[in-house]
Amino acid sequence: MDIFSSSIKFIYLFIIVFLSSLSVSAQNRINIEGVVYDEYDYPIPYASIGIVKKNIGTSSTEEGTFKFFVSNNELSDVIEISSIGYESFEITVQNFIDLRDKTFILKEKITTLNEVSIESPKNIVKKAFKKLKDNTINDKHKLGILYRRWSVEDKICRYFIEQYIDVLDRGPSSYIQAFDVQHSRTSSDYRFIKNEQDRHALQFMELNNPLRNGPSVGSYSWKKIEDTYYEDEDVLVLEGTQNNGNSITLYVGFETSKIYKVEKNTISMNVGKRLNALYIYKNNNKGKLYLSYHKRQWEGAVKTPDHIKRAMLQAGKKERKYIPISYRHEVFVLDLNDEKSKMKLNSESLQQDMTLYKIPYDENFWNNISLPPETKFYLKNINELESLYDVPIETQFKFSNIR
Repeated sequence: MDIFSSSIKFIYLFIIVFLSSLSVSAQNRINIEGVVYDEYDYPIPYASIGIVKKNIGTSSTEEGTFKFFVSNNELSDVIEISSIGYESFEITVQNFIDLRDKTFILKEKITTLNEVSIESPKNIVKKAFKKLKDNTINDKHKLGILYRRWSVEDKICRYFIEQYIDVLDRGPSSYIQAFDVQHSRTSSDYRFIKNEQDRHALQFMELNNPLRNGPSVGSYSWKKIEDTYYEDEDVLVLEGTQNNGNSITLYVGFETSKIYKVEKNTISMNVGKRLNALYIYKNNNKGKLYLSYHKRQWEGAVKTPDHIKRAMLQAGKKERKYIPISYRHEVFVLDLNDEKSKMKLNSESLQQDMTLYKIPYDENFWNNISLPPETKFYLKNINELESLYDVPIETQFKFSNIR
């Protein structure tokens, strides 16, 4: 047999083995997809869905939809669905697969705590921050994060970037240790101002988190606004407000002092600047909290560039001093890994806007990753992009990411 024939046979064998492995992989990947409602047919957003003991799962979207993958190894494992204010629901993976209707109804859990037994709201918040390190994962761990950012100019979404990022973290009582942007794709760029942030948006997610920067509890006036329930624990909803109108709302476990949810609203005296942010935390297999979902919107304005002023005048429009701009962010934590052997990252060292990280486009990755279901929020932004020049987002992905 000559060398050429041997090479051909080797290549043929390699292709067969490769295709076989893909087939096995595809057969071993099971799609877990459904929707969560309450008893009144309202969707339940940000519910935690997954196999807790294996740290597998996701959060529901604003429409209550969810999606993630498991393998044949998880058929006998239990999927738990839980959300603040509701009784948890459990079902095995196999029983989930066998269901025709994958709509889940969570029953509301009413709780009324005895006011006499409750400390002052301020003291409860202080205790929650004091126990933050004990209640959250504080050992080094790696998060697989899907980060989405929409750039809005003059109230229209004109650019979208989506990245999968490996993040080395030690929980909210510390700071992010390192991160690697593994995959990236963008829409067409229809911006006319192209305002860029001075660091990756992930770092602003961290900086704006009240649990990360430890707010001065004494600078807020605290009050309890609601009692609720989460995973066998009464939860206090505590709101802190400042004289300037800024506010933080914390969902704190009555017995554990765990902070399950954070809402932040800030208003700046600068031109039209405003920030709304949400952080959702869930338990890992050791009962320690880690970030599950994040959403925020920053609104502001920039002085109208000279070339835009000239274009306005040429079009017969009135010149404007400022142009409103904003960033819309959405983050899903898709993976948690605490194996020490998998903690190494190259680590991004540059401080630059997330659009400046030049990552080769891997279409196969985006076709196979377990992306969250498309929501009204997602579609609103994408529809704005597509409507500018009537170009579908998939076409934009295809031609905008060619290097």
